[in-house]
Amino acid sequence: MDIVKSFQNLISSIAEGVSRIFGASDDDYPKTGVQPFEGKANRRKHK
Repeated sequence: MDIVKSFQNLISSIAEGVSRIFGASDDDYPKTGVQPFEGKANRRKHK
């Protein structure tokens, strides 16, 4: 009986992982776009 429950837990864990990998993205990052460069360029050459 314990072996059957362990096997069910294993299959459930694998199915959950597959659904997270291939499921829809739930990221909630802000849409920032391209950011302009606002610094100074380094004119010194590196050796």
